[in-house]
Amino acid sequence: MKKIGLTTTVPVEVIFAAGMVPVDINNIFVAHPEKTKLVDAAELAGYPRNLCGWIKGLYSTILAEEEIKTLLAVTQGDCSNTHALMETLQLQGIEIIPFSYPFDRDREMLKLQIEKLIGALETSWEAALEQKKYLDKIRAKVHLLDQLTWQENIVTSEENHLYQVSCSDFWGEPEKFEQQIDQVLEEVKKRQPYQAEVRLGYIGVPPIITDFYSYIEELGARVVFNEVQRQFAMPFAVADLVEQYRMYTYPYDIFGRLEDIQREIAKRKVDGIIHYTQSFCFRQIEDLIIREKLQVPVLTVEGDRPGPMDARNKIRLESFIELFK
Repeated sequence: MKKIGLTTTVPVEVIFAAGMVPVDINNIFVAHPEKTKLVDAAELAGYPRNLCGWIKGLYSTILAEEEIKTLLAVTQGDCSNTHALMETLQLQGIEIIPFSYPFDRDREMLKLQIEKLIGALETSWEAALEQKKYLDKIRAKVHLLDQLTWQENIVTSEENHLYQVSCSDFWGEPEKFEQQIDQVLEEVKKRQPYQAEVRLGYIGVPPIITDFYSYIEELGARVVFNEVQRQFAMPFAVADLVEQYRMYTYPYDIFGRLEDIQREIAKRKVDGIIHYTQSFCFRQIEDLIIREKLQVPVLTVEGDRPGPMDARNKIRLESFIELFK
């Protein structure tokens, strides 16, 4: 089956409907045993030092994955550097399929983008809707895992992050992914609730820092809300495929995201927010809006290259968590 690389979450139902295998390159990159070397390889190829580590990692990862010859790249609604990523990969012989989320959430424009994707992959709306019904059953189980994280306190911060972020491609094997979720759900129900004193929320793109969640739990805190990862799991139950990706908050403006974040802060009784930003990312500018709008303390943590947390961020996280204790 043909594999298609993804730069972020897209209407994955269309890819499965076409009988193809979606592969979220971000997940492959951050789990790679030599991820730092992948960043170095992109810099050797000519990518500048002062560019997002994710983009450089995506470039090298796609070229290293010999089975991936096609990339479905989001040109609006994700990273502003994706255009150049597409061009440099096209130079290397990678086929590019563009997809765009309309900034103003315009339904007709979004529908047109999904129709273009359906045409490019030679499938149909009917087949995509059948896949949506199936994938929504798996997403419901991931939603339950999320609920057990903040309500029952029996799921770790990292588990919550991992299974939600994996809904971008369902590991390319929804059946296998569903079996794993079933197994995790059975396992966590046997656990005693975690007794962490501090309840935190995490907003922003998933971290490039590999021990982010485990370090927070070492300090006696838990992340009970992962904003973007939760959005990857499509938390709003709707039958319409277009509406599903219109309600999905990540690709659109910060104010729509903040409405969702504020609801979840109140519902989950979150003490404070960690806003993760990636070095050299345009989303760092949004931090000033987040700080003005949110009514809970906010700590901004910046990540650059993949790897364990540096000493500076460790000290800042420790001080932030001590504030609540």
